Amino acid sequence: MTQPTPGSDDWLELVGEDIVDPARPIVDPHHHLWDRPGSTYVLDELWRDTESGHNVQKTVFVECHSAYRTDGPEQLRPVGETSFVAAIAEASASGDGATIAGIVGHADLTLGEAVEEVLAAHTAAGAGLFRGIRHAGAHTEVPEELMIPGRAPEGLYQSTEFQNGVRTLGRLDLTYDTWQYHYQLPELTELARSCPDTIMIIDHFSTPIGVGRFAGRREEIFDQWKTDFAELARCPNVVAKLGGIAMPDNGFGWHTRQTPATSDELRLAHAPYYLHAIESFGADRCMLESNFPVDRFSISYHVLWNGLKKITAAFSESEKNDLFSGTATRVYKL
Repeated sequence: MTQPTPGSDDWLELVGEDIVDPARPIVDPHHHLWDRPGSTYVLDELWRDTESGHNVQKTVFVECHSAYRTDGPEQLRPVGETSFVAAIAEASASGDGATIAGIVGHADLTLGEAVEEVLAAHTAAGAGLFRGIRHAGAHTEVPEELMIPGRAPEGLYQSTEFQNGVRTLGRLDLTYDTWQYHYQLPELTELARSCPDTIMIIDHFSTPIGVGRFAGRREEIFDQWKTDFAELARCPNVVAKLGGIAMPDNGFGWHTRQTPATSDELRLAHAPYYLHAIESFGADRCMLESNFPVDRFSISYHVLWNGLKKITAAFSESEKNDLFSGTATRVYKL
């Protein structure tokens, strides 16, 4: 019998669990959608995951370079992604599954204040759902080490025009999502301090890498990450989106196994990151995310949320409400 491919439905189905705390309302503030040759994740696939047992009521789409326009001005091509998702969101609102209630698109923030034209186009295309921009700052000098390497230039966060673009988001009451690696946290902290009127959302714990030159250094990296993450939390305009560390580049190796991770394995491996982040930021500035379908390389949707519920089991009911739905609802104005 052929071994199922990691990330495939057959592979994920090798681990099934009863749902923990099934009635708890969840807003999943970070997922992607795409329809690419050989890889499709649109409404049917999203609902297959969100309807797998947990009470996922709303979601937020985050940009992934999907369905860009193929002509017209370069800076406006990402607006095609917002149009693509808005149509799927409309279909989700008329069905029985989770509703896509917010869209985070992409724009080149190095345009500075001139990015307003792009933001206006996103707003028009988003049919009331456009909430902000992600222009990731993830930069690696060794992209061949990573499965999903960041492509940002070095020093992006220090660019004057980029900072002006981030400030423009705040002036227009839009959010700024970002993703980078653990060693870039001090740069992000300086960016947050330079743009205090913009709500910034840090994705995926700033991806502590565990492969390539960082393999075998988990404890060392974790200790420095703790310090840097706590320093970032001192910026009141920053919110932490917690998840995405089941990606292969985090180095837990679950994508190489015959079976995906269980919720207890996720809890044991990831709890120190979640608990430190929540302690640093407070539950009212943290939101739990799935990062699907990317994290499907390691774990299924229902098992992932079981793990997150186990990690946060000791928190108060008010704190759980913030973590699972309240913070995302407030920050993204859902």
